[in-house]
Amino acid sequence: MKEIGERYHVLYYAAKAGNWKLAQHELNVVISIFRVGGALRPKFNQDFTTFTQSHLNPISEKIRAKDWKGFEDAYSKGIEEANKFHEKHGYGFIRYVLPKNPPEHFDLAAHE
Repeated sequence: MKEIGERYHVLYYAAKAGNWKLAQHELNVVISIFRVGGALRPKFNQDFTTFTQSHLNPISEKIRAKDWKGFEDAYSKGIEEANKFHEKHGYGFIRYVLPKNPPEHFDLAAHE
C-alpha cells in the first residue's frame, strides 16, 4: 500500500502542474495495484472494486477533461474514503495525508 500512497502523491502534483498524462499513468497503476490486491486478498476485493468505481474512476474522468477544480474535489474525496476504508478494516492508524510538497524525483512539467 505504500506504493499506492506514493503514486497518489505524484498524480496530485502532476495534475496540478498540468501533466495530465503522468497523472493518468499514476492513477492507472493505482487501479492495477488494487486489482492485484483484490486477487491476493479476496476479503478486500469488493471494497477495492467499489472504491475504484466510486472514487478512482471519477478522478480519471476529471483528468481526461483536464478539469483541475473537479480533479481536486474528487481527489480529496478519495483521501477521505481511503481513510474510512482503513478504519473499516482495522487499520485506522493508517491515515493518508497529501504531502505539502511535490515529489522531488519527478519533472512534473507537461512535455507534450
